[in-house]
Amino acid sequence: MSGNNYYYGDNVSMHGGSGNTGIVKNGATGDTDPALRLALAELIREVRELRDQLPQPSAQLIDESLPVLAADTAPAQERHRALMAVAAIAAAVGAVGQPVAEAANRILQMVSGQ
Repeated sequence: MSGNNYYYGDNVSMHGGSGNTGIVKNGATGDTDPALRLALAELIREVRELRDQLPQPSAQLIDESLPVLAADTAPAQERHRALMAVAAIAAAVGAVGQPVAEAANRILQMVSGQ
């Protein structure tokens, strides 16, 4: 995947499978920290690139986590759970997943105030 993607308005992505739900709302947001929003956008881009290299069960968990990561209004506990899932999957696949694992861990530190 190359180039940059910029979304103004809603963005819907389907990645096969069944039971796909979720929509990325790219309109004006409430009080989400701009640095956090930028870090999440970069993580989502990296996760989408990694997803195609994963076995089906891991790809399905990624598919379930992406809408939570993309939602500005996701409850903190759900976002934390999604970040932990992404970090664990990325760490499990080794060097190819290392950038994703590091990005997810940086965001976990941001949201926990460490």
